[in-house]
This record gives sequence, structure tokens and C-alpha cells, in this order.
Amino acid sequence: MDQIKQIESFVNAATRGSLAAAAQLEGITPAVIGRRIDALEGRLGVKLLLRTTRKLSLTFEGQSFLEDCQRILNDLANAETSVSIGGIRACGHLKVSAPAGFGRQHVAPLVAAFMDNNPEVRVSLDLTDRLVDLLNEGVDCAVRIGEMADSSLIRRKLGEMRRAVVASPAYLERHGIPLTPADLHAHNCLSLGQQRAWVLRDTPGGKVVGIKVLGNFECNDGVVLHEWALAGKGLAWRSLWEVGRDIESGRLIPVLDEFAAPPMGIYAVFPQRRHLPLRLRLFVDQLNTAFGDPDYWGRGG
Repeated sequence: MDQIKQIESFVNAATRGSLAAAAQLEGITPAVIGRRIDALEGRLGVKLLLRTTRKLSLTFEGQSFLEDCQRILNDLANAETSVSIGGIRACGHLKVSAPAGFGRQHVAPLVAAFMDNNPEVRVSLDLTDRLVDLLNEGVDCAVRIGEMADSSLIRRKLGEMRRAVVASPAYLERHGIPLTPADLHAHNCLSLGQQRAWVLRDTPGGKVVGIKVLGNFECNDGVVLHEWALAGKGLAWRSLWEVGRDIESGRLIPVLDEFAAPPMGIYAVFPQRRHLPLRLRLFVDQLNTAFGDPDYWGRGG
């Protein structure tokens, strides 16, 4: 029990930035938090936190240990909740954030289904491409694609997503099919904003590189690039969640698939908490069931 308390105090102090904040959360004094962390460091024989009068900072070992501790505490809370919820129904308010385009197409329908199955839960869905601050903005769960630098957040991998170079049949008929990344230089490549490099492998199974591309159009809205590709105006490098249905229907043709970069992870991330509400656990489980199913993306990922 003492070891668990030491770990909880370490995680709370590390994620909240001070002994005082951790003490307030746990309802004890900062001195007790400090003694627990001292005992933990003494038992491990390594320094986890660098403490000054103004702030706390993690050592290299502390950063690595924090990630493991967060996962352990989360698993423990889930184990306890799973045997105690019984017939309790999910209720309350759930605030969810997701990237605008992805959220509109793939998260919003799952929110609707979740609310149908859990009518006592109220959901606020924030669709934005801005990186939200979960703690300060009161967000319970955010869906994010790609690797994340913020290790203070708990994350659960939901699935994987890759990107593809696509064009309409009409464009390929007029301009030919690129067979290697080097062939892109001879094509009109539609760019997202000032993005002038597409991430591909240099050879099938080779290393991942940024391929510089050229084109006569760039736009900061991916929906517009998608529409221009459908209209036969050029090649586009888009996520399969956006163009999957068009590939299935033949409206867009994927090219250079053997040079595709490794897929990116799709994650549910949420702040460190001692007890995850049932509504959050059920919602994340629903996302995992959908996004973790390869057939789901085959139907339109």
C-alpha cells in the first residue's frame, strides 16, 4: 500500500508541477508528498524529480518512470471499476475533442451511437485542428492522430491510419501513372498549405523520406484538395479516412502504394485521473471497437 501511495504522489506531483498541487489533490500536506517521493527515490536508488522552491522538473529516469506509473495506475483503476460497476449506468457530461475533418466523418457518428446506447450521458463534441489543453479546457477525451510529445497524458491506441497518393482516373489517363516517387516531379501535386514534401519510402520497404513535390495549387483546407483531386486537377496525398470511399468506388485511384510510409497511430488521450468515469471508459471502448477493426477502414477509412 505504501508503494502505491508513493507512486500516486509522484505522478500527481509530476503532472501538476508542484508538491502543493499534488497535496491539494490528495488532501494531505506538501511535506507528506515530499516524504513519499523521497522514500520512492530512496527505494529505487535514482533521482526522479529535481525540486526547487519554484518548480519541479523530471529527470530522464523520472520521465520514463512516469509513463509506466501512469499506465499502471490507470490499469489498476480500470480493474477495480470493472468489478464494482455492477448494474450502474453511465451518466453525466462528457466533453470530447477531435480533429475537425476526421471528427466530422468518423467521431461524430460514433458519438451519436454512444448517446443512443447511453441516454443519460450528455456529450459536448469540439471539432478543431487546434491542439487543445485537456486539463485547462476541461476536456475528458481527445482523439489524436500521430505521435504525441506530451507524456503527461494517458493514451490508448485505437487503430492505425495511413496516407495514400491518389488521383482521378481521368487525370491518370491524361498524364500517366507515377511508378516511383521520383516520377512525382513530372506531375501536378496539390499541396496542403505550404506543404511541399510528401512522406514516402525511397524504395519499397526502404527508409522514409520527404519527397519534394511541385504543383500549381495549394490550399489550407483538405476538403478542397480532395475535391480538386476528384475533379482531375492533380495528385493529392491524403489520409485514407478521407478518400477511402472514393478509392472503393473507383472515383480515385491510389498510386505508389508500395512506397507508402508506415501507418500513424490513432489515439484516445485523456488527463491522468485516479478513477476514470464509466461514461469515459465506455466511450473509449466504443472508439476502440470501431477504429481497431480493419473492416471499418475498408468500408471507408
